[in-house]
Amino acid sequence: MPVEKVKFMLLAQDMGRAVKFYTNVFGFQEGFVSEHWSELSFGDAIIAFHGGGDGAPNPTGLSVQVDDARATAAAIAVAGGTILEQPEQREGEPIKLGRFRDAEGNEVMLTEWVG
Repeated sequence: MPVEKVKFMLLAQDMGRAVKFYTNVFGFQEGFVSEHWSELSFGDAIIAFHGGGDGAPNPTGLSVQVDDARATAAAIAVAGGTILEQPEQREGEPIKLGRFRDAEGNEVMLTEWVG
């Protein structure tokens, strides 16, 4: 059976808030949006949100790479996210790395390639 799509799922306590956060901060495009399941895309990547989250911290393994991690961290904070670690240059690595928690409790890495 051929794979058609791969989706990365996060939990959402408030679906409208989750969709607004990721579309406003990162410019993800709305695909399907409902109270219980929503899908946002960036190119071929799909971030899906499943309702029923309780807002508790939820490490995800998701990473979003941007062209200016410091400016994006500031936008995340303004949009209601929490900066867990400010983006910093990693010694011996070509990236800045930080972490944030969205208002739904999902913890996401924020990176900037500085190669």
